[in-house]
Amino acid sequence: MQAAFVDGVLEALRIGIGFLWTASWAIVLGLVVTSYVQVYVSKERMAAVLGTDDADALVKATLFGAASSGCSFGAVAIGKGLFKQGAHAVNVLAFMFASTNLIVELGLMIWILLGWEFLVAELLGGVVLIAVMAGIVRLTLPETLFDSVREELAARDRESGVTEDPTCGHEGRPEYTVTTDGGETLQFCSAGCLETYRQRVAGAADWREELLSWGGWYKLGNQYRKEWSMIWTDVVAGFLIAGFVIVFVPQWVWNALFLPGDGLAVTVENAVMGVTIAVVSFVGSMGNVPFAVALWGGGISFAGVIAFVYADLITVPVLNVYRKYYGWRVMAYILVVFFVTMAFTGVLMELLFDALGIVPDLAGGRTASEQTFFELDYTFALNLVAFALSAFLLSVYRRGLGAPGEHRDPVCGMRTDEDGPSATYDGETYRFCSARCERTFRSTPSRFVSHPTAGPEAAGHDHH
Repeated sequence: MQAAFVDGVLEALRIGIGFLWTASWAIVLGLVVTSYVQVYVSKERMAAVLGTDDADALVKATLFGAASSGCSFGAVAIGKGLFKQGAHAVNVLAFMFASTNLIVELGLMIWILLGWEFLVAELLGGVVLIAVMAGIVRLTLPETLFDSVREELAARDRESGVTEDPTCGHEGRPEYTVTTDGGETLQFCSAGCLETYRQRVAGAADWREELLSWGGWYKLGNQYRKEWSMIWTDVVAGFLIAGFVIVFVPQWVWNALFLPGDGLAVTVENAVMGVTIAVVSFVGSMGNVPFAVALWGGGISFAGVIAFVYADLITVPVLNVYRKYYGWRVMAYILVVFFVTMAFTGVLMELLFDALGIVPDLAGGRTASEQTFFELDYTFALNLVAFALSAFLLSVYRRGLGAPGEHRDPVCGMRTDEDGPSATYDGETYRFCSARCERTFRSTPSRFVSHPTAGPEAAGHDHH
C-alpha cells in the first residue's frame, strides 16, 4: 500500500514536471513578447481610449488586453487603474478577459498541451465571449453603482495614500518614492520599476534605439522578471496539481461530476460544471491549462474544458480582490456576468465545432501516463534557447539595477560611471553605457540634451 502510494506520487510528479518541461519554451516566448508590449505601451494611453462605451473602444480594450500581462491578479490590478482613470466598465472587463485568455503564452500552452482545436476555440470563443459579455453588461449595467464605486475607489485610495506605480499599474510602496522636478510625488512597487522610470525620463531614445542599448534591454529584462514573479506560483501549482489529479482522482469522481453522453443538456451541464470547478480550484492564470488537461482526460466535454479555461478571472482568490477593490455588489455582478458568458460561450463553441466535425477525439491520443516527456527532440532544443534567453534578460536586469555611478546615459537612461564612453556638447560632458549610445548621441546631440528629469539621479550629464 505504501509502495503504491509512493509510486503514485512519483508518477504525479513526473507528469506535472513533464507538462511544465513541454510548455516551458512557449511560456518564455510568450512572456518576452508580453514584456516588450508592456514596456512600450503606456497605461495612460490605454485609459485615454477606453473611456467611451462603443465598439471601437471595446475592440481596443480587447487588443490592449491581448498584448498585456497574463496574470489574473495583474490584470485585475491594471483594470482597477484603468477604471479609476475613467475607462468604461465594459471595456475594463473586456481588457481583463483578453489579458488572461487571448495572450500569446496561453495560446502556445493550449496548442502544445491540448491541441489546435482547443486553441481555435479559445481564440474564437474569447472574441465571442467578449461580445456576449458586452451585450449583457450594456443591458444590465447599474451605471449609478459603477459611477459611485469609481468615486469611492478614488477617494479611498487618496485617503489611504494608495498610488499606482506609473510604470506597471500596481500599487506603489512608500519606500520607492520619488519627487519629480514639477513637485509631483510618485510611488513605485519595486526598485526595478523605480529604476525603469528614472531611465525613461533621463533618456530620450525611441524604442528602436533603446533595443540597441543596455538601457532598453534592462527595461525589457525588468518587465520579464515582473511577469514571471506574478505568474510562477500559479504555473507551477497548476502543473503539479494536474499531475496529482490525473494519478489520484478515480474515474468515478469524474463520472459523478460530468454527465456522460451526447445532447444539449449534457453539453450545458459540463460547461456549467467546468466554470464551477474553476471558481473553487484556486488555480488561475496559465496554471489552469494543465488542470484542463486533467479534466479532459477525466471525461469532461469539449465545452466544459473551454469554459474552465475561460474562468480564471472568477476563482475565489480573484473574487476576493474584486470585493476589496469594488465591494460586494460589484463583485457579485462580475461573478454572475462572467459565469453566464463563460458557460454560454463554452456551449456555443462545442455546438459550432460539432457542426463542423472538428471536436477532438478524446480516445485518439496517448494518456499522460503513456507519454515520454524528456527526450532529445525539438522541445529540448527550444527549451535550451528559452532558458538561455531568460538567463540573458535576468542578467541584464541585475546589471542595470546595480549599475555603478550616478550619471545617466542621455540616450537610454542607463546609470553609468566615469569609466565609460563620454562626449562633450555645448560645454557639458555626457557619459554613456556603451559605445553605441555614444555614437547615437554624437549623430544628433540636440535630441538628447533637453528632456525632463525626475530628481537628481535622473541627470544625464556632469556639471564639471
